Amino acid sequence: MSRFTAVVKQDGDWWVGWVEEVPGVNAQESTREALLVSLKHVLQEALEMNRADARAAAGGSYEELALAL
Repeated sequence: MSRFTAVVKQDGDWWVGWVEEVPGVNAQESTREALLVSLKHVLQEALEMNRADARAAAGGSYEELALAL
């Protein structure tokens, strides 16, 4: 299980949020709880798309390695 950081704030009637570690992962919802659900969904979609793009760019023969910071 990976951990990511959500930055959230209330802006008027809306809650807006971003995932620090992944550019373009953001959402806006009417409640904080709904925002967190949306951020998780958008993050999962972004990671799946990035995975598919990386594998396609690598072609048919590649190696996958785990990286830890």
